Amino acid sequence: MKKIFYKEWDIASQTYWMILAVLAVISAVAGFAVLHMEHSGHWVTGMSNQIVWGTPHVFAVFLIVAASGALNVASIASVFNKKAYKPLAPLSALLAVALLIGGLLILVLDLGRPERLMVAMTTYNFKSIFAWNILLYNGFIAIVAFYLWTILDRKMNRFYKAAGVAAFVWRLILTTGTGSIFGFLVARQGYDAAILAPWFIIMSFGFGLAIYMLVLSDFFRLSDRPLGDSVMFRLKNLLGVFVAASLLLTLMYHMTNLYGTENHAFEAFILRDGGIYTALFWIGEILIGGLLPLAIVFHPSLGKSRSWIYAAAIMVIIGGIATIYVIIIGGQAFPMAMFPGKTVIASGFYDGINGLASTYSPSLAEALLGIGGGVRMLKILPMSMADEVADPHSAS
Repeated sequence: MKKIFYKEWDIASQTYWMILAVLAVISAVAGFAVLHMEHSGHWVTGMSNQIVWGTPHVFAVFLIVAASGALNVASIASVFNKKAYKPLAPLSALLAVALLIGGLLILVLDLGRPERLMVAMTTYNFKSIFAWNILLYNGFIAIVAFYLWTILDRKMNRFYKAAGVAAFVWRLILTTGTGSIFGFLVARQGYDAAILAPWFIIMSFGFGLAIYMLVLSDFFRLSDRPLGDSVMFRLKNLLGVFVAASLLLTLMYHMTNLYGTENHAFEAFILRDGGIYTALFWIGEILIGGLLPLAIVFHPSLGKSRSWIYAAAIMVIIGGIATIYVIIIGGQAFPMAMFPGKTVIASGFYDGINGLASTYSPSLAEALLGIGGGVRMLKILPMSMADEVADPHSAS
């Protein structure tokens, strides 16, 4: 087996500073959006008494979920002892931390009083899933940082296997916790389901791997280094498996809901009568995020084209954002069943009103904050990569 050497990202200085400048401008625009919302109040957003989690939360949850999946390649290398992936493990670990920090930044900046985050970090109500998630997020960053240390420092390499297993287990627990935020909310018919936890785990695999493939290819392209077909084709096949598994969990979720009569109205809202939510479900989640990527990655000719593989990864990301949008905002748009099976008098919280009557349109400030979180993630991406000259698969 070849020895693996690590070095700084070999990119032209002008290109490097140009990338940072563009990302800094977008981050600054997002910062102005945050100031606008904090100064004027959240009434300038599309959120209301019913839609309390808006577009920023969609981006935040997407990034947090994708963070777990971005660790896929590193886990394959350490936990499953696939040495061909070891040269790519540092990027995988750093991308996972960057995605998580980007998602958490959105949530912190959307609080209105970000300084009160210290209260949440020092006072715990262990009956709240949110309290557990704060521990899970901080623990993930710490464990993955230690895992990265064991990869890059030969003196720490004796802890490499144990750290890899710990990171792998923690990522599953973290995504289970994120899915459980919604699964534990029994008041919402769209959320109250135990299957949300494993569904979020499967979604994380696909989202994170799609982002990783795009970042990896871009890093190799910018540094004029060849990226062989062997690993890329393995990754795209793995992406296809994750997309298929996610579609299966989607089917199971809706079939389970349809089995219970109490959920028929909600399912009709999402699958047929929900307007934008129905369109996002069928076009965004099922078609763009599921069927089209599957058709591409497993097609005998398209699946061998780099351009089409990258297109499939982009589709998975777009479909992922649509999926999270339908889950979070579509789940809130449907009215709460205060008295299931009974006629409910509507209140200022839209209880009992048809979901279409309580519309939500994301404001520009919300969208900029969400996009800004993703850009801040890109700014803390790694400056080092494995120094394999041709195909990373050659390390085996």
